[in-house]
Amino acid sequence: MDGKKLSIGEAVKFGWAIMKDHIGFFLGLLTVAFLIENLPAIIANFVREALPFISVTLYFASWVLGFVVQMGLIKIGLKFCDGIKGQLDDLLSSFNLLLTFIASSLVYALIMLGGFILFIVPGVIWGVKFSLYSYFIVDKGLGPLEALKASGKATEGAKWDLFLLGGLLGLINLAGALFLLVGLFATIPTSLTAYAYAYRKLTGQAEGPKNVMYVNLGI
Repeated sequence: MDGKKLSIGEAVKFGWAIMKDHIGFFLGLLTVAFLIENLPAIIANFVREALPFISVTLYFASWVLGFVVQMGLIKIGLKFCDGIKGQLDDLLSSFNLLLTFIASSLVYALIMLGGFILFIVPGVIWGVKFSLYSYFIVDKGLGPLEALKASGKATEGAKWDLFLLGGLLGLINLAGALFLLVGLFATIPTSLTAYAYAYRKLTGQAEGPKNVMYVNLGI
């Protein structure tokens, strides 16, 4: 099978351009996302001794909200790829997919664990192969196994490019963290939209950065 075309430079360029054009939105988005995901855990730390049951409940809520926010960020990245500006309320808009997302994440973790137990290389290969499962859940509403299968098909011939893209984005975020974490407000949005662009490209739904126009639907 011929390898699929995925330009790492084009994906990063796309993500960087979106981040620069919408930096104000992303500053607010990441702040709200952090608060939604972590505020329950912060409160739990203060009431842990006095109200242990409430504390455990809040920790669990923080864990669940982490998945919801992750799906919301994926949705926002995909909307930018489709020429639509994301909205803050997109962060919680995929709550109905929560159980599917958690189930898929557990299966994905087990697959990677199995690969690393066998040897490190299979774990890396399988990790890349099935890495787009979350996008298929958010974008297509697929079930756990269907999303993993779709990811395996989409990444055929492009695993090496995806691996390099993930590594590059990891280094970019590391560089952002070194700037007193402030740089993450630029590098995380860049990574978010760059990886969403890679998904769109591998599923034949992206034309390229120059052809995308951004529209705010006001919803």
